[in-house]
Amino acid sequence: MKKIEAIIRPEKLNPVKGALEEIGIMGMTIYEVRGRGEQKGLEFTHRAGKYRVDLLAKTKIDIVVDDDKVDLVVSKIIECARTGEIGDGKIFITPVEKVLRIRTAEVPKKSQ
Repeated sequence: MKKIEAIIRPEKLNPVKGALEEIGIMGMTIYEVRGRGEQKGLEFTHRAGKYRVDLLAKTKIDIVVDDDKVDLVVSKIIECARTGEIGDGKIFITPVEKVLRIRTAEVPKKSQ
């Protein structure tokens, strides 16, 4: 199994969620996060002068899927979250050693 962590624009959450549900991915954890990448934030001009917002609001989605679903999930996230502009986000994929259900302490047969 793999854990997919996607950092996306907040306004892209609903399209991404919808696309993942269409392919049978229901379980996910959503975080409201702040961060910056290569763009180093945004610079605005106001009457009082210029100011920089260096930590931008982003949405983080964590999903754990079987190895054979990783490419499909990643392609759906990219398809729905991409604008082609700086700040679209990143996807990180890491191995998952073990999953336990807290209620029963059992290992689920399927991650999704």
